[in-house]
Amino acid sequence: MTEASVPPEIVIITGMSGAGRRTAAHTMEDLGWYVVDNLPPMMLPVLVDRLGATERIAVVVDVRSKVQFDQLPDAFAQLKERAYRITVMFIEASDEVIVQRQESSRRPLPLQGEDRLTEGIIRERRLLSDLRSTADIVVDTTKLSARQLAQRVANHFGNDATDKLHVTVISFGFKNGLPVDADIVFDVRFLPNPYWVPELRPKTGLSPDVAGYVLGFQAARDFQERMLGIVETAAPGYLAEGKRQVTLAIGCTGGKHRSTSMSEEFAKLLGERGYGVSVLHRDLGKE
Repeated sequence: MTEASVPPEIVIITGMSGAGRRTAAHTMEDLGWYVVDNLPPMMLPVLVDRLGATERIAVVVDVRSKVQFDQLPDAFAQLKERAYRITVMFIEASDEVIVQRQESSRRPLPLQGEDRLTEGIIRERRLLSDLRSTADIVVDTTKLSARQLAQRVANHFGNDATDKLHVTVISFGFKNGLPVDADIVFDVRFLPNPYWVPELRPKTGLSPDVAGYVLGFQAARDFQERMLGIVETAAPGYLAEGKRQVTLAIGCTGGKHRSTSMSEEFAKLLGERGYGVSVLHRDLGKE
């Protein structure tokens, strides 16, 4: 790491088994962090040094590493010597809730051995007590759903980019079937079809001539404004539910003219409002 470079930001996800570490890790991954699960503590400095160019790294470290878990303080010391930015997030829940969750999953705790679940919980709390007392963030999931935990994690570690939806806009032809992964579908077959204009028929919606024809109708512009209104109405709800990737499909008869032009223009409108956007023309070339 050079003197002028920005040190990577590191989040250590740890805590009690059954408290929600996996949900937290999946949320961090959705937020764009590089996530590594169940890393032996002694490998933590090596991993961070190797991924120095990665600005945001989240590592799940817990008692699954068993005897190697004692090496965590030394690993932290090595990282602090390198001036890395480290945040420890400790996730816990009550004994009763952990027992319920583990019995539901039918999986033993890492330190349970041949004993009862409660004995495994006691051992784990004892081993993690020092780490919990020094954690930067403690999240008690006793009364939280998985969705609520994901929202708490997003509130702590999201940024301006992850506070917006990423929208994948897909153009398609209804004659080839609906995109199975579409969250929202719009039908633009009500617009005049360039197919019936001889000089436009061989071209696609990516052609300026076709785009100008389709978008030249007031109905097309009005419909795009209403589409935008639907996305902006739904976006806060999607984010509150932990959904940051949305697929929006725009269909015409064959997927060649109207849906393609409308998808390209709508993607521009979304981008201008700060959404992350990608465009896919599913059926272009299939006609």
